Amino acid sequence: MHAPVDWLKPSMHPVYARLICAELRRRGFSEEEILQGTRLNWAELHGSNLFLSFEQARRLILRAIELSQCPWLGLAVGQTTQLSAHGAVGYAGMAASNVGEVMMLLQRFADVRQRLGRFDVDTRGGFAITLTEVLTAPEVREYLIGHIAAGLLRLMETITGQDLLGRITIHWPFVEPPWAQHYRDFCPQSQFGADMLRIEMPPDLLTCPSLAPDPEAYRTALRDCERQLSQIQLGTVTTRVQRRLLGCDGSYPSLEQMAEMEHVSVRTLIRHLREEGMTYQRLLDGVREELACWLLVHTGMSVEAVAEKLGYQDTSNFSRTFRRWLGVTPRAFREARPAPVKAG
Repeated sequence: MHAPVDWLKPSMHPVYARLICAELRRRGFSEEEILQGTRLNWAELHGSNLFLSFEQARRLILRAIELSQCPWLGLAVGQTTQLSAHGAVGYAGMAASNVGEVMMLLQRFADVRQRLGRFDVDTRGGFAITLTEVLTAPEVREYLIGHIAAGLLRLMETITGQDLLGRITIHWPFVEPPWAQHYRDFCPQSQFGADMLRIEMPPDLLTCPSLAPDPEAYRTALRDCERQLSQIQLGTVTTRVQRRLLGCDGSYPSLEQMAEMEHVSVRTLIRHLREEGMTYQRLLDGVREELACWLLVHTGMSVEAVAEKLGYQDTSNFSRTFRRWLGVTPRAFREARPAPVKAG
């Protein structure tokens, strides 16, 4: 099982969560219905560019599948993903000279939009794109794979102007489901049971020119991709502080101590966080809340042990705080959740 720090670190740009919400709205569901039980806020989700954690994305995906009763929902959402949803990477792809340049973008800059998987290009005996999964869970894996595959094909068709679905083979990394016909309707040459997602394409596609090559726009978008990748590697103040808090084990630093870790004054840390739409207390509460819920759902730790791990010496104080967060006690929250799942 992945450690909680893996599930709770920033993993997905919120635009991909907004696409799920948009699909459900098209199917007639209200904002309240869509987010029920997800612990997400509609205004924050649609107004902020802070990455969602994998756990937050997992909750939204599960809710979407529950509402739609559509296990292949990832295909539907991926097919509606416009090039602009991929930000600077999408703009660079549209302005690239050929598909080969687009493949370079996917391999180098995937982290700019998501940290769930890594793309690789295999040119041995042909041309194929593969996905190595970095973070997943069995109950949302089919959704994520479907969304990624369909979104990737939408990107490729937009860039080349070609109808590719009749010319490719997709090897799906899960056993053939009862609803496999939906995958074959999407791609007639669908095969199941592969070790990883693999999309085999015509070899000549690698040198296929794009519809709208623009060297100047490509260089501009590429610089933006490099800048964003550099920011991710260095981390914004919010993500750095969040990462530090996720690494704590029951002893969380004060604002003053965190400022010292960041080698800035308290005033400067407050200002930097405010500029990113965040406060230290919100970050601390958010990390503790998410970790508490994760431990209650995914482990057999007692409420007392969870409280201690989160730095609460008094279990009753933890229970009061948890009730303030979610409106229920830790025990009631645990009893209302489904049985723990094992992450892949």
